[in-house]
Parts: sequence; C-alpha cells; structure tokens
Amino acid sequence: MTDAPFGAPIDLNADLGEGFGHWRLTDDEALLSVVTSANVACGFHAGDPSTMRRVCDLAAERGVRVGAQVSYRDLAGFGRRAMDVPARELADEIAYQIGALEVFARSAGIRVRYVKPHGALYNRCVHDAEQAAAVVEGVRLAGGEAALPVLGLPGSRLHEAAGAAGLPVVAEAFADRAYTAEGTLVPRREPGAVVTDSGAVVKRSLMIARDRAVTSIDGQRVEVTARSLCLHGDTPGAVGLARRVRNELQASGVRVEAFT
Repeated sequence: MTDAPFGAPIDLNADLGEGFGHWRLTDDEALLSVVTSANVACGFHAGDPSTMRRVCDLAAERGVRVGAQVSYRDLAGFGRRAMDVPARELADEIAYQIGALEVFARSAGIRVRYVKPHGALYNRCVHDAEQAAAVVEGVRLAGGEAALPVLGLPGSRLHEAAGAAGLPVVAEAFADRAYTAEGTLVPRREPGAVVTDSGAVVKRSLMIARDRAVTSIDGQRVEVTARSLCLHGDTPGAVGLARRVRNELQASGVRVEAFT
C-alpha cells in the first residue's frame, strides 16, 4: 500500500471536524463534497462529540472514508506544540481517540478506516522511534483484529513501526507545505513553510500525482511516492482551492479515489 506507480489513482484527504462547541474552523460540509478521505479530529487538538457525529453522518451520506486524526492532548495549542508523553500513556490516548470516533462512525453506518497523526505528533513520529511505536500500539489496541492502515510521511519511523506490526501503511504528500531536500516537511515556524499561492498548490498537486516528485524549498527535485494528497482545510479559500485541485487532477487524467 505504500508505493503508487505512475498513473495510479490518488486519494484526496483533508483535516475535518476541527472546531469546538460553537466555534468551527473548517467548512466540513463543503469539503466533504470534494475529498475522498476525511481525517476527523478526535477531541484532543480539536473536535467534540457533536462535531465528530456530524462529520461522520455527512461522510456516510457522501461516501467519504473516515479516518481518526489523533494528536497530543493539546486543545490550547491546536496539537502543534511539542510534548513529551510517556509511551504507554500515549498508546492509551491514541486508542481512546480512535475508539471515540468509532462510536460515531458506527452510528452513521460506517467504520473508522485508517489513522493519521496530527501536528506535532505527526512530525515527531517522522524521526522518533519510541513515539512512533506508541502510536502504532494505540492503533493496534483500538483496531483489534482489524489492521487499520496508518497514513503518514513515507520513510518515517511511524511507517517503519506500522509495517513491523503488520499494519498497512499509506504514503502521504502535501501540496501546500514546503519540503526539505530530505523529503521532510519544513517546520511551520520557518518562513515559507506553508505554500499559500493557489496556482503553486495546483501545480505541485499535479507534479506529485503525475511525476511523483515535488520541488524542495531550496529548489531541488525530491522524489515523492504518495497514494494520498493532503489538502489543509484551515487555510483561507480552502474549499475553492480543493475543488480546483480535484478538477485539475481529473482533467489531466488522474483518477481521484479513496485508498481504502
């Protein structure tokens, strides 16, 4: 599941349900008409029970796959602050988040189909073997006999741990995030980490889907083999940009479909 040959279909995923109470960050309803996979916040960096249920209901209606977007317990920092959580505790918290979303997925007649870490946890699991293993243990605990796929950066410690545990791995790429020459994401605190020009995002999306490559922040070509392309829903004009990306991909002959 990791590699995607030239001409293979690509999945479009977005982070959804990232609100809390009356406050909403993402236009979930509109984005669910564009994406094929929804990474639903499970309450630790954003989201709440009513939001999770609403997104699951909408996803079920539109045939969009639902995944658990798990994170550190960091509502105030939107899950983007570095934290040190003991491995056993982190595994339990990952399982807890997945289980919470599964309740609402089942109520909508669907299931949680995959797991994706968010923010600081996502980036930590690129290099930190212990934290990556804890995330995988949480996925295994929540999934039981079901081997839930793990969505993440190719070549990461997270994917190494998931593969070793017998979980499917799905390689992901980002059209709106800058890459280093090593194929990792430029930290958000650095200038140019987020690509805001819509034309550039569309161009990078096509390059990732057709050429399996992206241009790094210092101008180098970086090979990127991805089965799923992330479109961030918390940026201005996210819905219009997502629609444009999907339309351009399909117009160029790329099949857009879920990986699960």
